[in-house]
Amino acid sequence: MKILVTVATRHGATREIAETIAATAGSALTDAGVASQIEVRDASLVTSVDGFDAVVLGSAVYMGHWLDAATEFAGRFTDELRVLPVWVFSSGPVGDHPADEPGNAADTVMRLGARGHRLFGGKIDRHTLHLPERAMVAALRVKDGDYRDWPSIRAWGREIGATIAVTEVAGSAS
Repeated sequence: MKILVTVATRHGATREIAETIAATAGSALTDAGVASQIEVRDASLVTSVDGFDAVVLGSAVYMGHWLDAATEFAGRFTDELRVLPVWVFSSGPVGDHPADEPGNAADTVMRLGARGHRLFGGKIDRHTLHLPERAMVAALRVKDGDYRDWPSIRAWGREIGATIAVTEVAGSAS
């Protein structure tokens, strides 16, 4: 079982979520006795999804939208992804700001026939932000902090792994 966890991130916080999902999905597969290889790659660097049995696609959210690399990945591989189990996640809400569905995520979920979408909180560290981003954070009065819910992220990763394991075990029994 070969799984691709691909991510679009600007400062690395969303990649940390992707790595956690990969690790916990892998643990769930191992626990179920399913051998797996899980690769975490930047969405902009993926040239093919051939050979993968499942895909998790994630993006940081800025100003209510996914990063271009994630949207472009979904567009490049729509046909291939529609026949694979696909899960999608977004990372971005910080502080007291509402956790609205990113504007282009719902379309991507439907277009790919994704099995689910999760929205996770993000992380703000002004030291890593570029000047326009710092200005926006200041204007919105967002405080620095890590708003990611790690127990929920790990639980979703395990859920993905368990779902893939059940499918794999059922497929090998037929």
